[in-house]
Amino acid sequence: MRIDPFGLERWFAEHEHEADIMLAESGIRSLDASRFDLDPGKLDYVIPTNGDPDFRASVGDRYGRGADEVLFTCGTQEANFLTFLSLLGDEQGLGAAGDGEDGASGVGSGTHAVVVTPTYQALHAVPDAFGEVTRVDLAPPEWGLDPDAIADAARDDTAVIVVNNPNNPTGRYHDEAAMRAAYDVAVDRDAYLLADEVYRLLAEAPQPPVASFGSHGISTTSLTKAYGLSGLRFGWIAGPEAVVERAWRWKDYTTISPSLFGQHVAKQALGRREPNILEENRELAETNRSIVAGWLDRHDLDWYDPVGVNGFVTVPDGFDDGEAFCRAVVEEESVVLAPGGLFGFPGRFRIGFGLPTEELMEGLDRVSRVIEGTDGGA
Repeated sequence: MRIDPFGLERWFAEHEHEADIMLAESGIRSLDASRFDLDPGKLDYVIPTNGDPDFRASVGDRYGRGADEVLFTCGTQEANFLTFLSLLGDEQGLGAAGDGEDGASGVGSGTHAVVVTPTYQALHAVPDAFGEVTRVDLAPPEWGLDPDAIADAARDDTAVIVVNNPNNPTGRYHDEAAMRAAYDVAVDRDAYLLADEVYRLLAEAPQPPVASFGSHGISTTSLTKAYGLSGLRFGWIAGPEAVVERAWRWKDYTTISPSLFGQHVAKQALGRREPNILEENRELAETNRSIVAGWLDRHDLDWYDPVGVNGFVTVPDGFDDGEAFCRAVVEEESVVLAPGGLFGFPGRFRIGFGLPTEELMEGLDRVSRVIEGTDGGA
């Protein structure tokens, strides 16, 4: 098995820690720990290791699923990783509707994944390490999801179709009709539709999650991007019990259990505090989105009006590509942006605008100085 270097994380490792302002962060600003009770009691493993059963049942209710159809993980990254491990490379010859080795609904047997791109690198690099990936590219400037293209890419050995919705890096929120059409393709191929929905609750009117669509739907998410709780490293998989059960078996070999501290705070964040947290985070996202939109207009730059806190922006004139521009910005003004080449589009860069508004404005002012000072590059 071979895995490609994670280009975005290596870019951050090179620049993030010494830069003044992070304008490439893809989540909302972090909440202060003082808002929560921070004493979980004895710092043991979570028992059972798939997560507190009552809490899993509560999360499952959000998807119309039961406690055994939810697995708590260390962030969305582990949720996706475990799901790919569970779905790809199986030799049992069992489709999504088959009978599993434990008498439950089976798990897909294919080694092939269809991945909608551009997207977060882990969503195509990990399945490519375990099997084979066919990419279905979204096309600028609308970045619309094409279910027919997904159907054309799907094969008899396709185990999973992967969509990040809302999309990272473009901020495009694919509508429910398109997502249900993609789900129907998964049903036709006896595969699963996996939706990474980590930005979903930043939308003012969130669509139904894919795990609620039916037996072929899997949702992954965490409290990182929409809740501002990245340090908890708390996420989950919601989907068919057979997939969740297999993911739990793999989890015994990764992190064993979710963080006890993370689960303790997550219960509070998903309880009575949740409406206030989401309301203030959505307000911040909208305020900052408007600021960035005005800044783009002043510099004659373009993006697709995003849902969430990411935008995929055209590179200013005078720079060879997104990497040249982003290097100039970080070297001259100590502001980190993400080159679009890391997502397969070198003529763009990703900007994150979930940080505190004053910090955002300072960062934009600094980037403006680079744009206005260029005389043809460097």
